Amino acid sequence: MPEMPEVQGLVEFLGGRVTARTVQRVHAAAVAAVKTYDPPLTALTGTRVTGATRRGKFIDLAVEPGDGTGEDGDLHLIMHLAKAGWLRWYETLPARTPALGRGPVALRVGFDDGSGFDLTEAGTAKSLAVYLVRDPGEVPGVARLGPDPLSADFDRDAFADLLAGRRTQIKGVLRDQSVIAGIGNAYSDEILHAARMSPYALASSLTPAEVDGLYAALRDTVTEAVAAASRRPPAELKDAKRRGMRVHGRQGQECSVCGDTVRSVYFADKSNSSDIARQSRGGSSMEYCPTCQTKGKILADRLRSRFLK
Repeated sequence: MPEMPEVQGLVEFLGGRVTARTVQRVHAAAVAAVKTYDPPLTALTGTRVTGATRRGKFIDLAVEPGDGTGEDGDLHLIMHLAKAGWLRWYETLPARTPALGRGPVALRVGFDDGSGFDLTEAGTAKSLAVYLVRDPGEVPGVARLGPDPLSADFDRDAFADLLAGRRTQIKGVLRDQSVIAGIGNAYSDEILHAARMSPYALASSLTPAEVDGLYAALRDTVTEAVAAASRRPPAELKDAKRRGMRVHGRQGQECSVCGDTVRSVYFADKSNSSDIARQSRGGSSMEYCPTCQTKGKILADRLRSRFLK
């Protein structure tokens, strides 16, 4: 799933390419991906892009109405790439319109200089979402976002306040978009490895020293990842992310810090109560180093333990 650093890279790329450009054509090839109907997507045609912004893991493309749109104020094309979505950029957009309901393309947007992009989604579990709204706060996922971890007011004390009283595993806290915006499964693994902390540690049980270490790891990890994604075209962002990972996606490989073997644990997401159902679709997993993070202990895997019974 694209997380804050990759989304920031996409936002910077789009902002540099399409600001001041006029939207010439819009086509929704996956009708289910479009979550709003007023204003309709056709209202984008003829609008002028004023900029691109990141809101957590959401891309916000702001436009001002052109002649004939029927709109009096600015509009926002809000895009969430979900687990398997991506943005494919074209200097020259293909002339052929994507087939409705067939293939990976969910949305196509073209500009007056012939360039444009597709939003694509792999797999059969379609979760990519597109909203056209007058106010970004109309998008439920945007409205409930917690603070951005790179904002100036997200200091150590603000972070400690978020953790206080939460008898929840720290892995889940870091991934909760209503607590902290933009961090997902991959970067929470990386943050916890850098902090030398178990993903099962309870947020409310952390000592002041552990909060200090976790906060520093969070800021450093995210800052480095955003810097690595900056100014890269969309086609390079996924590989840049993979190269920067120390534990996530590296099950069975050697930890670069201590030399132990990186381990993986499957877990159930709150959005789906069935561990086995998630595994059958690829599942969700977290990776960690036993020596660095759990004093050598191998964490229990709920899914695999069930198979062993």
